[in-house]
Amino acid sequence: MDSGNLKHAAAGIWSGYVYSKPEQLGLPYQDVLIPVENGVAPAWIFDPPAAAKAPGGWAIHIHGMGGNRAGTLRGIPVARRLGLTSLVVSFRNDGDAPPSYDGRYNLGQGEWRDVEAGINYAISNGAERIVLFGWSLGAAIALQTAALSPNSLRVAGMVLDAPVFDWRTTLAANAKAAGLPRSLVHLGFIILQSKTLRWVTGLAEPICLDSLDWLARATELDIPVLVLHGEKDDTTPFEASKKAASLRPDLVTLVEFESEGHSLEWNVDSEKWERSVEEWFRGHPMAGSSPEQAGVQS
Repeated sequence: MDSGNLKHAAAGIWSGYVYSKPEQLGLPYQDVLIPVENGVAPAWIFDPPAAAKAPGGWAIHIHGMGGNRAGTLRGIPVARRLGLTSLVVSFRNDGDAPPSYDGRYNLGQGEWRDVEAGINYAISNGAERIVLFGWSLGAAIALQTAALSPNSLRVAGMVLDAPVFDWRTTLAANAKAAGLPRSLVHLGFIILQSKTLRWVTGLAEPICLDSLDWLARATELDIPVLVLHGEKDDTTPFEASKKAASLRPDLVTLVEFESEGHSLEWNVDSEKWERSVEEWFRGHPMAGSSPEQAGVQS
């Protein structure tokens, strides 16, 4: 229970969050504010022990949809052991960062700019190589950030938990689970991408689903990606992760979990999750490459 009195609660939800506050990790951290488009977004910084610190190595942790920064705290201990300074960011419409003008999730299309602001902050504080840790929607945001960031050469790799590689696949799977007819799903795709029907969605700009489709854009991936995904994920189809790994076996490493539910891989087997991250990280040149080398893998 995060807060309040359970006896007086009228409603609640099951959550995969293990920590609801950064102090629960028992690790030193500090609160910082990062300038973003509509103001400032709060973030947390966790420094690694001086003896383990990898000079210039940072991790930026990006949470999922409908959640907040606390969801990424599960990834802090392993990043810390790898000597990475961790920056846990917030982004528009998550309740911590300033809202966008339309107050709507953009499925990564706009949110990546707030992560880019985090990258700028990290670089101004000594970051040379950055690993993006993305959870669910946060993974989709990480993929967009790595592709669009002016600082993309600094992004050395990505750790993606239960990622959304393609929103059509994810939204269609959720609609099917809800019993919605296929025709209605396709209509939804049309509405999301339509300028004239923005009054229906409330979006300031239509969503370009093609630009968010990293199965179709798999050839554009150019940095190592570790995918951690449960085979029985009921929200983000595991098959999309499996396909991404088959399309780019040179860059995408898939680690399967037997977890049921969404983004519960760490919860089910934290030892396997963290060991997989450590082995992947130490097996790539990002552990000690220059910014130029980090963005281009041979």
